[in-house]
Amino acid sequence: MVNALCLQNFFKDPWNTFDFVTVIGSIVDAMVVEFGENFINVGFLRLFRAARLIKLLRQGYTIRILLWTFVQSFKALPYVCLLIAMLFFIYAIIGMQVFGNIRENPFESITRHNNFRNFIQGLMLLFRCATGENWPNIMLSCIKGRPCDKQANKNIPNSCGSNLAYAYFVSFIFFCSFLMLNLFVAVIMDNFDYLTRDSSILGAHHLDEFVRIWAEYDPNATGKILYQEMYDMLKNMDPPLGFGNKCPNRLAYKKLIRMNMPVDDDGKVNFTTTLFALIRENLNIKMRPAEEMDQADSELRETIKSIWPLQAKNMVDLLVPPNDQLNTGKLTVGKIYAGLLILESWRTTKFGQMEPTGVPVMEDIISSRRPSCESLAEQQQHLPLPTYPNSHRRSPSIKRGGNSPILRSPSPRKPYQHTHHDIGFSDTVTNVVEIVKDKKTTQKRYPRVVNRKRPGQQKSQNTGKHCDGATSDDATAEAQGT
Repeated sequence: MVNALCLQNFFKDPWNTFDFVTVIGSIVDAMVVEFGENFINVGFLRLFRAARLIKLLRQGYTIRILLWTFVQSFKALPYVCLLIAMLFFIYAIIGMQVFGNIRENPFESITRHNNFRNFIQGLMLLFRCATGENWPNIMLSCIKGRPCDKQANKNIPNSCGSNLAYAYFVSFIFFCSFLMLNLFVAVIMDNFDYLTRDSSILGAHHLDEFVRIWAEYDPNATGKILYQEMYDMLKNMDPPLGFGNKCPNRLAYKKLIRMNMPVDDDGKVNFTTTLFALIRENLNIKMRPAEEMDQADSELRETIKSIWPLQAKNMVDLLVPPNDQLNTGKLTVGKIYAGLLILESWRTTKFGQMEPTGVPVMEDIISSRRPSCESLAEQQQHLPLPTYPNSHRRSPSIKRGGNSPILRSPSPRKPYQHTHHDIGFSDTVTNVVEIVKDKKTTQKRYPRVVNRKRPGQQKSQNTGKHCDGATSDDATAEAQGT
């Protein structure tokens, strides 16, 4: 099983497959030459020896780019060839009708192998003209006053040919040599420019990568994904459109806060809104401070309407969400990740024992590096107890009570810096929901006792305090509770 998987992974690389075929062909060639068997022709086997030079393409980046440009050009070349074939077909039919009756002359350009007698011969003659070989003499051999062929059955001699030959051949050379054939060069140059482009400049080619990665998170093509998946999607997408794997978490949070896409009732964000927000963030299109973003959004909406006046209002709302979708009471990506950024900062200052000024607080709660069980038990009493009913669903960065930094003695060589894990976004939101649910459950389980005085009850002459220091209201509540 292991060998089968190794072989399968080996042949996934085209270069490995090429090496395998080259080595097998060379071995067979060597065996045939060694044993002197002539039951097969070994001439083609020697081609494998020359194929070894292709392995040099793996060593140079520029050579590989040129080879890959040639391979990629084959995708567009069939369409160019089809257009040229249509041009040849039209001109070959016209040549057969106008110049097909000219008599062959071995001392001129219209010969037995170079004429318009049939369609195939006409294509061959046009291909010869397209290469620029002797096309002026061929044109002069087709002008008016040329002798006619015997099979033409024309009574007037020297009446074949036409002065249309000037416009016919000149236009063909113009279209074919100066336009059509240059399309091959244009296709190759376009592919070369595409492969050697600067990846740091945002262009139309980045849209393909965005669509491909979005499809991995939206396999049903609904045009929406969960906001929890957006962070992972943008981290898996290379810059400049995405964040990349090396982007720090805080920088990614800040970018998502500036993008601030609205979240629908299902907790999902739209494809068009996300794409335009990424483009706007990358190209800095009317990006201003937070207090001026409402005005910037309004100006951008007016600009879009002036450029595309026929664009529907719902499409403009997808590109630039209106203020009623971003105001108070509406859930947006910016608000979610702003909360996560605050939580990250709180963890750094609280759990990481860091002051807001950035100075580490070296609190030696434990007297030795190996504290006793009694000291650990005493310190555990000061730790907050978990109050979540389903704490196994929480983020790994939250449930690390046994690895709290206050239970470890800092290193004497360098200040202690607590390393935290990445925040689990969906888990963090789930924790907030759990806290709210836990509070509601506690209120239902232990209802609040309201002290209601009886009509005949008199107010105590004392200030309301008993001997133990409790108030009369507390005593009444305790009595009613029992």
